[in-house]
Amino acid sequence: MADIRRLSGLPGVPLLPELQTERLTVRLARPGMQAAMALFLHENFAGHFDRWSPPAATAFFTEAFWRDRLGNAVEEYHAGRSARFVLQARDEAPFGAPILGTCNYTNVVHGPFLACNLGYQVALSHQGMGLMSEALRATNAFVFGELKLHRIMANYRPENERSARLLERLGFEREGLARDYLFIDGQWRDHVLTALVNRDFPSSWVEPAGQ
Repeated sequence: MADIRRLSGLPGVPLLPELQTERLTVRLARPGMQAAMALFLHENFAGHFDRWSPPAATAFFTEAFWRDRLGNAVEEYHAGRSARFVLQARDEAPFGAPILGTCNYTNVVHGPFLACNLGYQVALSHQGMGLMSEALRATNAFVFGELKLHRIMANYRPENERSARLLERLGFEREGLARDYLFIDGQWRDHVLTALVNRDFPSSWVEPAGQ
């Protein structure tokens, strides 16, 4: 189980979660990380992430874009709409330290569904080291225990064997195949649909209608 800390990214910003694993500090993305995020994407998108990701506009690789996006990430977290994390080396300071990967829990739905979508990516230089598995074990537990969600859904292209093995190790179960699911690398691509369900979810956590 990861050690959970709650630290503020900036003066006046409410406390934000930081998860300590064996090799990583997994932090909620926040303002101040825009330079590191822009560099992470500039170094890894072409020839690595672009095989599995929708097209990105030029602005996506700029600090200005991420300054706004990271502010929104904090607002969305406190509103219960998403939890966007970055992976950094354990005990590194949040601002200025390289970003090694990201894992985003988005499209959070409350009520009787209590589910979200998971997306993730790791730097090419740190691929194959087990860092994403380490991070997701911590963040999945956080999403189930702290955010009180029941289902985490993760989808991947059938050709992405690394993602298939990763999700299987983490306990995700295949639930179907979505045809022409996302436009990636010039074509509409099929995706395998998987989910991880909290089998120990207390019925008392289900939100009554109208909340």
